[in-house]
Amino acid sequence: MATLRRDGSPRISGIEVQFSDSQLQVGSMLGAVKAMDLRRDPRVAIHGPTHDSAKSGRWRGEAKVAGHAIEVPSEGDAHTFRIDIEEAVITRVRNNRLVIESWKPTRGRQLTERS
Repeated sequence: MATLRRDGSPRISGIEVQFSDSQLQVGSMLGAVKAMDLRRDPRVAIHGPTHDSAKSGRWRGEAKVAGHAIEVPSEGDAHTFRIDIEEAVITRVRNNRLVIESWKPTRGRQLTERS
């Protein structure tokens, strides 16, 4: 996950995402710097893991989402944020072509293929 530090430079942090009531959510320990980043500037980008193509023999692709984090009430010693998604991108290879599938609320779904 990428957030913005106080000085505007990027911070990359490991994160696990979950879906709750059809909403993408992330969490962190209480007082974590990534949570403080999101409280100060809610812009966020999340890059989904890729599989090791050397082990599997095939690259399965990757997913990216970008948007704004909105803090929601959580239990215990944690911060929970719902991600208001403003862009989603899935990139993969099909028939030796790069396939980029993207979505934005202002234009909907778009499919692009490149050689």
